[in-house]
Amino acid sequence: MALKLAVFDFDSTLMDGETIDFLAEPLGLKDKVASITEMAMRGELDFFESLIMRVKLLEGLEEKKVDEICHNLPLMPGADETIKVLKKEGLKIMVFSGGFRNATSYFKEKLGYDADFSNILHSKNGILTGLVGGEMMFSHSKGDMLKRIQNVLGVTPEETMVVGDGANDLSMFKHAAVRVAFCAKEILKKNANIIIEEKDLTKILEFI
Repeated sequence: MALKLAVFDFDSTLMDGETIDFLAEPLGLKDKVASITEMAMRGELDFFESLIMRVKLLEGLEEKKVDEICHNLPLMPGADETIKVLKKEGLKIMVFSGGFRNATSYFKEKLGYDADFSNILHSKNGILTGLVGGEMMFSHSKGDMLKRIQNVLGVTPEETMVVGDGANDLSMFKHAAVRVAFCAKEILKKNANIIIEEKDLTKILEFI
């Protein structure tokens, strides 16, 4: 059966790195935040708790600095080409990210995917408050959103491909026939049927 829907994670999948780690850098907190991110991606920390903990550390960062960083994130090799090919084949392309709208919405225009679902950093008077809300706050959020999107589009799990790298991508693996673990943590590889170890998203096209 032909694929109709492809859902990509953003951080460490479409983008080479973790947005929140880049945001923590000007505050001198990159290593601290990165170690929490790493534990969450391995499934050793509850995703919601780790997100709240990490965003709290961003308190005081200027919103314009957030945008500047988010608009200059390094894309994963092959991201642009892979999305172009899939769109040409008629697939709907979604991005589900435990990261932030500042990055995912910006790259939606750049890469041309159809929709992005992510989280929103709360700010007051142009300064981050350390609070966060949004659509991808929990470890089950991606799977929950995928089911709803499939219902709206009339797409079955057999017609769905998902691509991710960390533990918070597991929930969407349950609702897709094609499950790609991209340069992924062990917890995700165990549940994948395509494993790519090279930082090149075009490798996905060889399988489908």
